[in-house]
Amino acid sequence: MSGVGAVVFDTDGVLLATAARHAAAWKTTFDGCLVQWGQPSGGRLRPFDAVREYRDLVDGRSRLDGVRAFLRVRSVDLPDGVPEDPPGCGTVHAVAARKEQVFTEMVRTEGAEAFDDVRPALLRLRSMEVACAAVSASRHARSLLESADLVGSFGAIVDGNEAEALALPGKPAPALFLEAADRLGVGPERTAVVEDALVGVEAGRRGFFRLVVGIDRDSDPHTADALRAHGAHLVLPDLGGLPAALEGHGP
Repeated sequence: MSGVGAVVFDTDGVLLATAARHAAAWKTTFDGCLVQWGQPSGGRLRPFDAVREYRDLVDGRSRLDGVRAFLRVRSVDLPDGVPEDPPGCGTVHAVAARKEQVFTEMVRTEGAEAFDDVRPALLRLRSMEVACAAVSASRHARSLLESADLVGSFGAIVDGNEAEALALPGKPAPALFLEAADRLGVGPERTAVVEDALVGVEAGRRGFFRLVVGIDRDSDPHTADALRAHGAHLVLPDLGGLPAALEGHGP
């Protein structure tokens, strides 16, 4: 019998095929602002890289932390602003609100779908009596899981709204995962974390979870290496091999 009694899943890119939409929303947001910010010399800053910069700077982070990480790397100095700032480019909160506005419109028109491997894996884990939770820094996570008809598969869901209400620090801090495991009644020493974001696997290792699984759906060796470097014990191409990996991770 596996020593793993619970699994905490990241949502976007692991359970739901929404990571590309988040990347597109960030690109629309940042590229529009970059036109306004420009360079001190009057030139334009290079466009947001929806692959590399999405992975390294914003994937898995809260919107505010993602904005701050991007601004820091691009040497753009903005005031923090206040949560009431409308969508725009003048403050950190305004840029975050701009991204929220763009992504919300995408969700409204397109909805969300689960990857084909998700339901079979969750059914297998249920048969193994492994408890499951879903976690996300996004405030949309619960509604997206509902639209994909997955909410009933999880004993706990911790999304961005609850993280804000509980004042939980975002990834790479492990607080989201620890909260989800606590709600399942299983300690991190018997819980696996499944993530596709670099800050997510780092959070899993910081939380001393029994197993940290990186998901590389694009089968990119560079991504797989980065996931391992940030803390993944193993990397899988999808969730199909997860039940077997848990069974092989004995007590």
